[in-house]
Amino acid sequence: MIDFKDVLFLLVVFVSNVIQSITGFAGTVLAMPFSIMLEGYGVAKPILNVLGIVVSLGVVSINRKALNKKQFFKMIGIMLVGMAGGILFTRLFSVSAKLLYKVLGIIVISFMILGCYHSFSKSYKQKEKKQKTSIWSYIVLIFAGIVHGMFVCGGPLLVVYASENIKKRDEFRVTISAVWTVLNTIILFTDIKAGYFNPKLFLLLGISVAVLFLAMFLGSVILKHINKKWFMIITYVLMGISGLSLILK
Repeated sequence: MIDFKDVLFLLVVFVSNVIQSITGFAGTVLAMPFSIMLEGYGVAKPILNVLGIVVSLGVVSINRKALNKKQFFKMIGIMLVGMAGGILFTRLFSVSAKLLYKVLGIIVISFMILGCYHSFSKSYKQKEKKQKTSIWSYIVLIFAGIVHGMFVCGGPLLVVYASENIKKRDEFRVTISAVWTVLNTIILFTDIKAGYFNPKLFLLLGISVAVLFLAMFLGSVILKHINKKWFMIITYVLMGISGLSLILK
């Protein structure tokens, strides 16, 4: 039941989650474009969504006391509005696969540009220290919800908001992971209702979870021996390539 495209999909899951373990972000954003091209929207989205739940639950269960409840409820409340819009857009409107590919490609390239500025710009980091929560921050959360509802990859936008409003490292990781646990669980139920889950998908999902744990272990080992900055640069390059490949598809 597993063919060559499935093997390539599992390879994408493995590589993207190794990178996720090292950089702390971008796993789904990297995996989604290639996964959609290999397996289609109806397979890639539900599987990557469940993998996101597994990873997030692991982070929250290890250090749940670090949860910033105020920011957690604020993120959930605002992102749910955007996410509902994203889900309705893909459910109610007849959107061609080609158009979805191009939209995701543009989003991924935008994430690459935003991520480079957010990670490497000295002027942004100086501004970040002085800045309080602004209307712009809430707009970012709304768009994070829309993108997450459509493609399960609103992470980079949520990271932009969270990095400005949660300064402690443990609070940052646990709070973001708690947000993904709740939002991805909602998406899981909508995917079940939409009829995405079938025996073939369950088989691929089971193997993907095993691959995920292997990738997380390898990523944690590599992290001890490499320069994280270079891995982030590689991540952004891969994001750019995946975004362009979707636009040109």
